[in-house]
Amino acid sequence: MASTKVSDYILQRLREWGVDHVFAYAGDGINGLLAAWGRAGNRPKFVQARHEEMSAFQAVGYAKFSGKVGVCAATSGPGAIHLLNGLYDAKLDHVPVVALLGQTNRSAMGGSYQQEVDLQSLYKDVASEFCETATVPEQLPNLIDRAMRTAYAKRTVTAVILPADVQELDYSPPTHAFKMVPSSLGLSQYAPVPAAEDIERAAEVLDAGEKVAVLIGQGARGARAEVEQLADLLGAGVAKALLGKDVLPDDLPYVTGSIGLLGTRPSYELMQGCDTLLMIGSSFPYTQFMPELDQARAVQIDIDPHMVGLRYPFEVNLVGDARETLRRLLPLLHRNENRAWREKVEKNVSRWWEVMQRRAAVDADPINPEYVVHALDGKLPDDVILTADSGSAANWYARHLRLRGRMRGSLSGTLATMGPGVPYAIGAKFAHPDRPAIALVGDGAMQMNGMMEMVTAAKYHHEWSDPRLVVAVLNNRDLNQVTWEMRAMSGAPQFEESQHIPDLPYAEIAQRIGLDGVRVEKPEHVEAAWDRALTADRPFVIDFRTDPAVPPIPPHASLDQIEAAASAILHGDSDRASMVKQGLKAKVQEMLPGTRHRAERPGAAGTE
Repeated sequence: MASTKVSDYILQRLREWGVDHVFAYAGDGINGLLAAWGRAGNRPKFVQARHEEMSAFQAVGYAKFSGKVGVCAATSGPGAIHLLNGLYDAKLDHVPVVALLGQTNRSAMGGSYQQEVDLQSLYKDVASEFCETATVPEQLPNLIDRAMRTAYAKRTVTAVILPADVQELDYSPPTHAFKMVPSSLGLSQYAPVPAAEDIERAAEVLDAGEKVAVLIGQGARGARAEVEQLADLLGAGVAKALLGKDVLPDDLPYVTGSIGLLGTRPSYELMQGCDTLLMIGSSFPYTQFMPELDQARAVQIDIDPHMVGLRYPFEVNLVGDARETLRRLLPLLHRNENRAWREKVEKNVSRWWEVMQRRAAVDADPINPEYVVHALDGKLPDDVILTADSGSAANWYARHLRLRGRMRGSLSGTLATMGPGVPYAIGAKFAHPDRPAIALVGDGAMQMNGMMEMVTAAKYHHEWSDPRLVVAVLNNRDLNQVTWEMRAMSGAPQFEESQHIPDLPYAEIAQRIGLDGVRVEKPEHVEAAWDRALTADRPFVIDFRTDPAVPPIPPHASLDQIEAAASAILHGDSDRASMVKQGLKAKVQEMLPGTRHRAERPGAAGTE
């Protein structure tokens, strides 16, 4: 009988932890593991991306949408380096991911050998909670167990470095001896709660409020019913950080939507008008979008003691699980019978969605990107998983899509890196092969990462019981978010050399690799394209030719700010000057809240 190698045992231990996928790319630094995968009948499943960074993003997407640890693997040197961006995305968004890293043989370490990189030093920040190197077989299973357990418990990145020769050694377990570290599987469910007196203090603050605002993040995901009950008791409005977009349904009349630069006007008004703030499971960083520092009494609930007390001068900081903390808090609250604040919030929300419809109905050349996403809103499947890339696509995801019921959605919230939209969606398909996925990406992100990951989708989509993976490319031949940031923050016109990108036939490329797609150049074809993509029998790319002159206006923007941006175009971009002269200022006026406009467009008539 063949002996069990260290590499065999690593895969066995991953299976025992319930790991069913490892997102990876081959290299000789993990040859031992690759051979073990062959002996193990590809269990857990090796999912081959086109690049190690994409493997990491797929692991992040898998973890975000499954609730399980995402596992990725890469070879020594360049492979391990390539993983880093995706791993930082996981670390900053508090997502559990374990990285298995190849390394040169122990005998070569320190000898300036080929592909030798000091991975302990390289990974000491991204995997700061646990990063260890296996040097003898007896360190297992402890290294795998602690990497998995720490990733789950701390919601972070951990790493295990595996020298190539160690992978090939015969496995021998730790013994009952001095300086041996036996280990065990599993992590029981637990939900920490604050002390009773702290919860009572929080109840006193919240009960005293007449205009309560609630801000929720992804940490409130398991507390949907409790947040709804609290909002009803206090007559509160609820805003959502972007990572918490799918925590509470957008069809609740008091949910004001996203907050911040990509947020909504009613969320901005909620924070401007409140006298009390409750923040649950969020580390939303932009203080300027929260109440003035002396305006509101405030309470925070967060499971991580290192994340409380940030962003605002909270009067009470509750460290605990959101659901269990709210369950203890709710019986102490009294119903606010004055509904004037709630009615104002709901009126602002209703008006905002009318404004969104009017903004989507504004003519553009050739297609308004807001219309593209607004048209999708009513067509979203009940169990859809949505991803959005960083850039202007994130604006439209945040503002135009109303998530409801079982719908899920996410993006790179804190790192805000380009490129995760498509690999997130692929990771989601491995987590839920029976659910449709939709990725909203800009053409910059599609060229950076997304197009080649459609090759990955082509490789694996036959294994998904629901084959639908729709990638919508907002193709404006411009790195649009940065272009508008330059105009708004620096008063600079578009710098063509950095901002203009080539126009690629994205849908045609998808067809050439066995997928399907369509290019859309007229607004009257937008809805039909969505319908076709959402009934396709394979992954589908829609190449929407959108107008780069539609500004991602912040929720507090003034017309003067946008006029300055228009002026920058006029003085620095002759190709677009005529567009501005023909009505960009008028276009922006229609997009700002409070304007009165009716525009006709098939499927998106304006609403007074």
